[in-house]
Amino acid sequence: MYKINAESKGLVSHGVSACAGCALELIFRNVLDVLGEDTIIVIPPGCSALFSGYGKETAVKIPGAQMTLEATAACCTGIKRGLLAQGNTHTTVLGFAGDGGTVDIGLQSLSGMMERMEKVIYVCYDNEAYMNTGIQGSSSTPLGASTTTTPAGKPTKRKDLVGIAAAHDIPYAATASVAYLTDLRKKVKKAKETDGPSLLHIHAPCPTGWRYDPAKTIEIARAAVETGCWILCEFENGKWVINKPLKELKPVGAYLKAQGRFNNLKEHDIAQLQIQVRDHYARFIEKAKLN
Repeated sequence: MYKINAESKGLVSHGVSACAGCALELIFRNVLDVLGEDTIIVIPPGCSALFSGYGKETAVKIPGAQMTLEATAACCTGIKRGLLAQGNTHTTVLGFAGDGGTVDIGLQSLSGMMERMEKVIYVCYDNEAYMNTGIQGSSSTPLGASTTTTPAGKPTKRKDLVGIAAAHDIPYAATASVAYLTDLRKKVKKAKETDGPSLLHIHAPCPTGWRYDPAKTIEIARAAVETGCWILCEFENGKWVINKPLKELKPVGAYLKAQGRFNNLKEHDIAQLQIQVRDHYARFIEKAKLN
């Protein structure tokens, strides 16, 4: 039998070993608070594995499994099919994985889950690198960011996870940010009510890997949205919506210069990134207007 650290009032115990200032813990607690106890969670190795626990202890009060990195969505599918075979249509099945386990290693099974239109909620908390194993670059690491495998700065752009989900024409996909919890919780509720697969891509600043003061996590997350480096949006029933449209983007340097992982960038590099961010934001606005 597993021992549950159950001293907290919510579905997650106190005293989990997340780094100081970690956005992941706030995301995790809010997602489970909205979904409720009638939920089964699948977590692969990664930062979030500290919630599923080790040895005979776990930090969550709902049933779940710790799966291999490549099989989160496949495991979710199996659990959902098993529940349906029992006549259980009410229990929520949740996959909760990082960017490495989603945009890289787990993308194949996630694509299959979406293609089959399985009624599963998949959350990708995105701290933009393999933080749990040494801050290696992932396909979600932004252009120019320094990691242990891209010490001079990542030379390529990040993958568009929500765009990939939209290409599968699933009923609901959205981005969210730890700096906008009301928006995040609203989107979790929508995902729960969706008849089919739903994907939530949540920005999760990491003070350890991004090299900033842990007290500034929410400030960093908000700056990402205000500069256009992270767009709050939804893809719902084939239509794009920008949840926080900006009349004018703040200078991207306000976001980049607050993080040590971008210390290698020169002023001309930041200027080029500014152009790319503005162009990307403008294209996204045009895409939303086509609805």
